[in-house]
Amino acid sequence: MKHYIQFLSHQLKGWPQQNYYLFFFSLGCQVMTLVGQKITLLTVLTFIGTTLGVLCVLAINAAKSVNGFLGVLSAFCFIVTGFAAKNYLSIFEQLAYVLTLDIPVLLSASWNVNMASKIRKFTGKSWAIALFATVAVYLISGWGIGAFTDDPRPWVDAISFAISLTAGVICFMRFNNQYIWWIASGLAQMVLWFISFRQGSATLAMFINSSVYLINDVLAFTISPWYNQKERARVIKQETAYAASLSESTN
Repeated sequence: MKHYIQFLSHQLKGWPQQNYYLFFFSLGCQVMTLVGQKITLLTVLTFIGTTLGVLCVLAINAAKSVNGFLGVLSAFCFIVTGFAAKNYLSIFEQLAYVLTLDIPVLLSASWNVNMASKIRKFTGKSWAIALFATVAVYLISGWGIGAFTDDPRPWVDAISFAISLTAGVICFMRFNNQYIWWIASGLAQMVLWFISFRQGSATLAMFINSSVYLINDVLAFTISPWYNQKERARVIKQETAYAASLSESTN
């Protein structure tokens, strides 16, 4: 347990400075949103979820595998928020993240070790599979959630779910093309939670959270190890040195 806590602490260090700036910007916005409305259990859970969620996506941006731990905690909060707003597919979205990304990351020793050195790019076949999967999930989930629940926004909910689910799978498979899907996901979630807010089904915090996610996804194309070769080399060197120090301490 001690070594695992040290590992989590290490994974929160060595990020690009812009990631830390974005986190504190997001935290400030969420604090203002929280204190500017009636404080309830739902608004507090939303605040906790959005704060941990931003840390999670920033960790992915920085190619740090602490996202598995943060993702599980934030997912619980977002599931409650999604249920309250009747955005039922956002609940399945969080469960999908936990099953396809968070738990595998937590259980996979190989994924957690120097993940930046294992980044890949799509082939033509990968593009075709990812696009087909996104469209298929959208059509099936949109029909299903509209037919069997009282979700007031089934097709908006469905497009956010389909893109986000595919992005999570692509992320776990370590393809940097995930950020094309994450940008589309951020836009779709902004639309979903803005409509939910206007219809009185959600707090503004979820729209702000989606906006921060979108900023993070755009930043990834410039500063993240997923795309920036110089930053990738720095993270690989950092993680290699950390692994070597752990090996020495256990011998």
